[in-house]
Amino acid sequence: MVAMLDKPGLLLTLMLAAIIFATGGLQFLALIFAFLIFALLATRFGYYEKKEMGIYEHDRSWENVLSNGLVPAIVSVIGFFLGFGPLPYICSIAAVTADKFASELGVLGGDPISLDGFKKVKPGTSGAVSPTGTIMSLVGAAGIGIISIFLFGITPTVALMITFVGFAGSFADTLFGVLEEKGFGTKGTT
Repeated sequence: MVAMLDKPGLLLTLMLAAIIFATGGLQFLALIFAFLIFALLATRFGYYEKKEMGIYEHDRSWENVLSNGLVPAIVSVIGFFLGFGPLPYICSIAAVTADKFASELGVLGGDPISLDGFKKVKPGTSGAVSPTGTIMSLVGAAGIGIISIFLFGITPTVALMITFVGFAGSFADTLFGVLEEKGFGTKGTT
């Protein structure tokens, strides 16, 4: 996994991990580590197909780390000072996992449709959805919900709620992707 990050990406990962551990403890750190493992597996899955489509992204930099880790770190810090428990943090991890699954696995099946005009577009287009990507988004968020049952002792009902919140976060990211396709922002800012 470390080989996928350049030096600035690795340094930022360690900094965000330290912040998350200091403000949330070992359970918070374990959950973001679960995201990292899921992200690695999702990125590597279908390597040859993604490579043929020209959309395989192997090396990650600080921008990727920041775009996936900033909100969970901020939520962890705010939760530490305000004492509102782990649910917002868990939901933030569910959202980035849902988005990672949708973007990395969704490109492997189905015809994506842009939310801007509902036209067919090529796989990997920001602001587009596909049946496979939608299902994978739910699977990614559900994975975080299930892991949270064991890490945080939440109920299956709460894990289901986390699944839907994570999915909604991923869908919000897709909506912002429409703006990215129009030249407003980048994958990192989305």
